[in-house]
Amino acid sequence: MDASHPANSATSSQVPPWPVFVKHILAVVSEETDIPRRKLREKALDASGISPEARAEVIPSGAFRASNRVDWAITHLSKAGYIHAMKRGIYSITDTGRKWYAENPEGIQDYSEANRVFKDFWPDKEGAHRAPVSPQEPTMEVGSTPTEQVEAGIEDLKFEVADELLERLQSAPPEFFEGAVVDLLLAMGYGGTERRGRRIGGSADGGVDGVIDQDALGLEQVYVQAKRYAAGNSVGREAVQAFIGALHGFGAQRGVFITTSVFTKQAQGYASSVSTRVRLLEGNELVRLMLKYRVGVQVKES
Repeated sequence: MDASHPANSATSSQVPPWPVFVKHILAVVSEETDIPRRKLREKALDASGISPEARAEVIPSGAFRASNRVDWAITHLSKAGYIHAMKRGIYSITDTGRKWYAENPEGIQDYSEANRVFKDFWPDKEGAHRAPVSPQEPTMEVGSTPTEQVEAGIEDLKFEVADELLERLQSAPPEFFEGAVVDLLLAMGYGGTERRGRRIGGSADGGVDGVIDQDALGLEQVYVQAKRYAAGNSVGREAVQAFIGALHGFGAQRGVFITTSVFTKQAQGYASSVSTRVRLLEGNELVRLMLKYRVGVQVKES
């Protein structure tokens, strides 16, 4: 995949990037409480005023591109604490979200602004966070140096490519996704210099999708689970429990559970409460790592 022109690129799409939908989502939940996700999505799309042609665009999986992007905006707002699900799939605005929206009625227009608003809620590979940045910080225009402008443009491109890569992963066949996550872990140094890792997959996979040998004899192994979920479909505690049960069946103590979506708080809490070491990797972090280690993309020099 070409990082500057991803396969089946959405660069010619009429659908705006997901940050644009933030204000429409907040507008809807400001007027209505306890709103189901499906209704919130449709009302936000109506409020956005995008054309019927844009709403009809689909990604290779057959899902509507606009709905997918609204779902990601909902996910980011929820993780940031601007909206809250009192129960699964039912949303209301929080005091924090209401205050931010009152101060930012125009919402977010691009990836640079999204980075400033949400980056503190996006963990990097080490689990660290950037220092909080005021949502009112002006966009980089007047007074910025040429270097700063170039760096801001590169950051915008990274986010755009990451979003498109995530759409491709959600649309790809399961076996492609399973292979990609094993390739990523090998690229990150797991499996040693000999890159000892393989996809398992299939109906008789025993509940895991891949395994990485940490030593030449395969005495130390890391097992991998890969869930290719669409935006809006969270991985729950039950799936994490099943994976940990599979690890016990293999006599393993370490595993990595990777999804194109997100994990529920219950799933995260369960993973951190058990003695088995399980790393949960969500979609946003996944694609940033894939871009960093150049897995699933090709960089075109210009």
